Amino acid sequence: MSEAFLASTALVALAEIGDKTMLLAIVLAARLRAPWAILMGIFVATTANHALAALIGSEVAGLLQAPWFRVAVALGFIALAAWTLVPDKLDEEEDEVRQRGGAFLTTLVSFFLVEMGDKTQVATIGLAAHYHAVLVVAAGTTLGMMLANAPAVLLGEALVRRISLKATRMAAALLFLVLGLWQLAELAGLTS
Repeated sequence: MSEAFLASTALVALAEIGDKTMLLAIVLAARLRAPWAILMGIFVATTANHALAALIGSEVAGLLQAPWFRVAVALGFIALAAWTLVPDKLDEEEDEVRQRGGAFLTTLVSFFLVEMGDKTQVATIGLAAHYHAVLVVAAGTTLGMMLANAPAVLLGEALVRRISLKATRMAAALLFLVLGLWQLAELAGLTS
């Protein structure tokens, strides 16, 4: 279980750096100037989104134990490695954040919607399918999101200027690639 938690935390924390939701966190912090309400909104939105994603991943894996499904999950991690190398930027509409209902509600709704179909949500589905541990994976991926986004909210653009987003994307891509290759090796009987 600790492997599932640590892998989930590390993968999502690295994948989130430079991601669209991290950029959204910086925009929200700059516009709304309510860091604790924003952090709480991110936490609640991520918890709900990733719990749902982990449940879906675990259920799909439970229904489809065939080797072809495990290959599909492994190939999905390898595809996520490639996707992670592509830098994200906010769409113009998402950059036009408007405060409705306060900083918490604005963040909650914005984050939940932007996270739908995002690589960290897809990764959560894949991790839950791999580890069959809904709560552990959801907790790990939520912690990973918070580890990446809390500094973005609190330190904003100063942080982004100091961290190499390219190097971070490469590290996250490498982790996704290793996880995918590891799963393929397990299927081939190369690891125990």
